[in-house]
Amino acid sequence: MADSTVELTEIGYYPGCALHGSSNDYEASVRACMKKLRVELKELDDWICCGATAAHNLNKKLATALPARNLAIAERDRLAEIFAPCPMCSMELIRVKNELQQSDTLKSEMSGIVESPVSGKTEIVNLIQILQRIGMEKISAAAVRTLEDFAPACYYGCLLTRPPKDLRFDDPEQPSSMESLLQSLGAKPVEWNYKTECCGAGLTLADGASVVELSGKILKNAKKHGANCMVAACPMCHVNLDMKQRAVEKSIGEVLNLPVYYLSDLVGLALGISAAELRLDKHFVKTGGAA
Repeated sequence: MADSTVELTEIGYYPGCALHGSSNDYEASVRACMKKLRVELKELDDWICCGATAAHNLNKKLATALPARNLAIAERDRLAEIFAPCPMCSMELIRVKNELQQSDTLKSEMSGIVESPVSGKTEIVNLIQILQRIGMEKISAAAVRTLEDFAPACYYGCLLTRPPKDLRFDDPEQPSSMESLLQSLGAKPVEWNYKTECCGAGLTLADGASVVELSGKILKNAKKHGANCMVAACPMCHVNLDMKQRAVEKSIGEVLNLPVYYLSDLVGLALGISAAELRLDKHFVKTGGAA
């Protein structure tokens, strides 16, 4: 991970539905980290759902208009960048941003639908990119605790580094940015095989059996390679690996007991943020062992 440190003071923030709902522990963790690193999150005023995961299957125009409205809000408020911690939200915003930039006709149509000018000029960044921008040196200098007891399997899932034409901050097949950051804080990330495999994503309610099967392969591989915890930067991945882990254990007849942290959780612990403020108590697999 390149340590191209910049001074971030304020950035546009799009939490999306998950972080304001079922994954509010992720938002608490992200906000606590950003506050500690002196980055102010300016939440988009009157943002709406980005349309993930169903809109693109139901109505193409709606699936474009929903992210376009959020981009229009950012442009209205002169925000050059939006931080979207959820990879699915960031991908929807990036997709529409790119489509707008490539078509004046679409810009005109979407500006009319959302009743505000939108051109797609706002940049979208995820949690890893924000931490890269802050820089490993600054984060390490702010750390008050070593993560030497953590041997995480860093899990990127499907969307953090893909598609590569849109997301170029890391290798799409063999990413290492989370490992580099956590190593700088004393952790000992493991080498393993499933860091970009799908966990089942949004099928968690529609096809729970498939999620258990896919997530089971990921969790077993992480355990096999010596991980004592997992680290993710996606609320949907966290749900499948954390909440579904007991179902996975029942399915495979093996106790895994792998705590699943958000990346912001481990960075936050290194920065001295309490487990209570990070909302670690909201995780299904207790975070006692490695913490």
